Amino acid sequence: MSQILREARRYEELNEKKIGQEERPRFHLSARVGWMNDPNGFSYYNGSYHMFYQYHPYNSYWGPMHWGHAVSGDLLHWEYLPAALAPDQAYDAAGCFSGSAVTLPDGRQLLMYTGVRREEVGGETRDIQTQCLAVGDGTDYEKYEANPVLCEKDLPEGNSRFDFRDPKMWQAGNGSYRCVVGNCAGERDGQVLLFGSEDGFHWSFLKVLAANNGRFGKAWECPDFFALDGKQVLLVSPMDMLPQGLEYHNGNGTLCLIGNYDEKEETFTEESDQAVDYGIDFYAPQTILTPDGRRVMIGWMQNWDTCNLHSPERPWFGQMSLPRELSIENGRLIQRPVRELEALHGERVAFKNVVFSGVKELEGVAGRCVDMEVVVRPVDESNPFRKFSVWFAQDEICHTAVSFRPGESIVKLDRKFSGTRRAVIHQRRSRVNSQNGEIKLRIILDICSVEVFVNDGEHVLSATMYTDPSAEGISFLCDGIAAMDVVKYTLCAR
Repeated sequence: MSQILREARRYEELNEKKIGQEERPRFHLSARVGWMNDPNGFSYYNGSYHMFYQYHPYNSYWGPMHWGHAVSGDLLHWEYLPAALAPDQAYDAAGCFSGSAVTLPDGRQLLMYTGVRREEVGGETRDIQTQCLAVGDGTDYEKYEANPVLCEKDLPEGNSRFDFRDPKMWQAGNGSYRCVVGNCAGERDGQVLLFGSEDGFHWSFLKVLAANNGRFGKAWECPDFFALDGKQVLLVSPMDMLPQGLEYHNGNGTLCLIGNYDEKEETFTEESDQAVDYGIDFYAPQTILTPDGRRVMIGWMQNWDTCNLHSPERPWFGQMSLPRELSIENGRLIQRPVRELEALHGERVAFKNVVFSGVKELEGVAGRCVDMEVVVRPVDESNPFRKFSVWFAQDEICHTAVSFRPGESIVKLDRKFSGTRRAVIHQRRSRVNSQNGEIKLRIILDICSVEVFVNDGEHVLSATMYTDPSAEGISFLCDGIAAMDVVKYTLCAR
């Protein structure tokens, strides 16, 4: 073990003791100490779920990337393990960037990650990105002596060695291995490259699997590629997007391409595209096939445009999203909270057909760890309400809200009154399906986050919020007359 990794492990062990559990989310994975971004190496190994993550243990801002490490039995309660990787070799001295994990036939776990080194190129310092391996037992990992296993010489002519990152591996049906890697051609135009290996250690370029061609932002990061319900799904996180109606927003976003895959020719044919998350804070998702056959996704619950505005004194920053079960229904990616969440359901409060106008509070409906389903509909379809809202994390000063306007069929997530003093992104909107002005919202709160699942997962809007945990109020507002059903569970982190 290198001295750099040993020091990181010692630092995180000593400093996590300074962070009280009351400061953390109850059932979302957060940084052990310091900084967290992208999920890495999401896998099931030796009877546990493993989540590695981009990690700078020494302060709560992005820095030289390590790999943090945690394990779970249920995807909701996580136990921290020692940091798995540190930037301690010449080929990764500037950072161990994102990657993935598979189990080898001999029982070892293989990690594949992007190693970054810095060089002077044309009078400026540039990051040179290559793909590297490490092998371990679920706790300790040794970097492969022949690293890097993919570098500039393995790229198609004219492709960027500066934007070549985030390998996602899997084992093919014939026992060989494949990985997709984000890359750029031309003027940082995103694409996904496909590589193959017979043993997981010796890799070669196969083809350009998918190309942006100027459609969705610029560089594509963090690809994932998998079969789902008779279709093939490619997930990527495009940088520097331009908005397209309410489907895609400015900045860094998430993109789902659904299509078909010819395994023999290894050709992906796109059929449709959509955003993965329509909220403020969601990026770089990675999926796993669980032992019982579910495809489950977790993303980084942050936004690159707002993530560096917190106090420097904060001992940790960054959390993952709620794990989401994926399916394809009517040609669309559907996301639902992982079913294990139901085991955390505590006190249940339910109300049926509450007709109201103005502001309504319901007895027993409050809290910051909540799983709440709300179905709202017009009382008179010929004269529907104009706007319906749910306010939560509410006190005399603060609240965060989700609202629905049936006339436009638009859901909006709004955290501008959450207590922030920064003029950053606080609102996102999504155009949803609504039958005669009726909509279903499942709102999941966990101390400093909200995830809104619309119409059983047709759309999801996620956001972080840093309102004081004592703000536990929940209220309902309607401009017009509406009827609603509410079922609320307190979530208990058992």
